[in-house]
Amino acid sequence: MTAEDSTAMISNESSNMSTSNIPEGVAGAPNEAALINLMERTGYTMVQENGQRKYGGPPPGWEGSPPPRGCEVFVGKIPRDVYEDELVPVFESAGRIFEMRLMMDFDGKNRGYAFVMFTKKHEAKQAVRELNNYEIRPGRLLGVCCSVDNCRLFIGGIPKMKKREEILEEISKVTEGVLDVIVYASAADKMKNRGFAFVEYESHRAAAMARRKLMPGRIQLWGHQIAVDWAEPEIDVDEDVMETVKILYVRNLMIETSEDTIKKIFGQFNPGCVERVKKIRDYAFVHFSSREDAVQSMRKLNGTELEGSCIEVTLAKPVDKEQYTRYQKAAKGGAPATATATEVTQPNYIYSCDPYTLAYYGYPYNALIGPNRDYFVKGWYILQFSYIYAFTKLYENIFIHRHLCNDKVRIF
Repeated sequence: MTAEDSTAMISNESSNMSTSNIPEGVAGAPNEAALINLMERTGYTMVQENGQRKYGGPPPGWEGSPPPRGCEVFVGKIPRDVYEDELVPVFESAGRIFEMRLMMDFDGKNRGYAFVMFTKKHEAKQAVRELNNYEIRPGRLLGVCCSVDNCRLFIGGIPKMKKREEILEEISKVTEGVLDVIVYASAADKMKNRGFAFVEYESHRAAAMARRKLMPGRIQLWGHQIAVDWAEPEIDVDEDVMETVKILYVRNLMIETSEDTIKKIFGQFNPGCVERVKKIRDYAFVHFSSREDAVQSMRKLNGTELEGSCIEVTLAKPVDKEQYTRYQKAAKGGAPATATATEVTQPNYIYSCDPYTLAYYGYPYNALIGPNRDYFVKGWYILQFSYIYAFTKLYENIFIHRHLCNDKVRIF
């Protein structure tokens, strides 16, 4: 064998090995060469499994735990012939990608959506801010929004005399990974619950497994049929925004407790610090003139008794209405509605609490489906109050759409 033959053999073996090392899902893809070039440029791996093609996870040189919750975004309205070689450069502009998961069909085309996890929360938020409505192809805009791993289930049909401890014990018998049970007392009778509870699990997987096990017809609790669904995800608010909040959310009030009583109790530490109070049945928002007064009142009054009921006091969570306007534009493909004169004079934030209260406020929770909606729509008669009606009209163009895929809840 000559030296030339030996060199040629080594070259052929190297070429064959290179071909055999092309990951499943990349080999034979319409853009195979582009995907290989992407992997060579970035050093990321790529593999297809369970109907999705995963890029990275972790990236080269990564050490430690995966990024925390809040680092992932949902990407929708992807043209079906667009792949990682086009998507990765776009999302790299917002920050370092930990992992991209592109949902794939059997025909080799994508299914129109993907999930991109960044290494830091601020990178994910930057991606939502800068890449929502990004024109990936002429006339084709991407929809980008926050992705939430939901670990909480809504369970309805619970006997109203059951206490939190009894519900926790019963749920723990039939499902695994239960961390906590949230039970709301009845507005009319604090000795009873409202007939539903929220169950917090240790992981999204544990919650998904519990949801399948508790589906109607499969199991009964205390001899009763139950209703189960994903709970609405908790809204994530920037820490710097929360540091400016000077409004308290007060829960578990007595029906007969008046706004004047609430104002007096919460203003006792600094007379005149409470600007106004808005109470709806057994919930209220208390507006303070300064954050310091709000925090002081929260610390001193949370867990105390007011007119026979133990109240819960937290800082109200502001939701940026402009963000929801962007979601609306992405979902409908049109320009956001022009603000009216009334809207211009209003604050940029609406204050959220639990879904039950949001329903009373007339907040556009068309996202409530299944048993959630069956329970919460009972409060809509409260809309007859002019204050609530005005509040609803102000934000009638803001909505939340639930995008369910792979057992995850997406706000879009």
